[in-house]
Amino acid sequence: MSSDDEGYIGYLLSDAARLMRTVFDRRVRKLGLTRSQWLVLSRLHRRPGASQSALAEMLEVDRASAGRMLDRMEKKGWVVRRSDLADRRINRLHLTPEARRIHGEMWKIAEGTVEDGLGDLTDVERVELQRLLARVKLRLQEMVTGDSSAASPQPQPSVAAS
Repeated sequence: MSSDDEGYIGYLLSDAARLMRTVFDRRVRKLGLTRSQWLVLSRLHRRPGASQSALAEMLEVDRASAGRMLDRMEKKGWVVRRSDLADRRINRLHLTPEARRIHGEMWKIAEGTVEDGLGDLTDVERVELQRLLARVKLRLQEMVTGDSSAASPQPQPSVAAS
């Protein structure tokens, strides 16, 4: 299969992820969330207390851009910055109770989006897809870290809750 073929796995993975985000974007607009905001909420939910630099890396943006997003979200009452106890130059980022509430609503929409996207797959196919993608993710994590022991397998949630 050539890289010009629509069936090329790299295109399929990229297109499926992009389309999933697009559908999700449309569905969370009713909550008043932009893509950058829901990305911040989801990253900080998974990594509470992350630094601004770590968040910028997770979002694949520069620190200044992350800082501007955080400023806006702080004004909305969704994010608080707390000084790191060991290094006062570092701010640790935390979601507020209101942001955690919004994240809960957002998560329900995410589950529905995944469920709708996988709707044509059988339960067996879903489990197999999840297992295979977890292996691909682990392999890529190993390639990023350069250490095969650094990327230990994470427990995988059910497909509907991913």
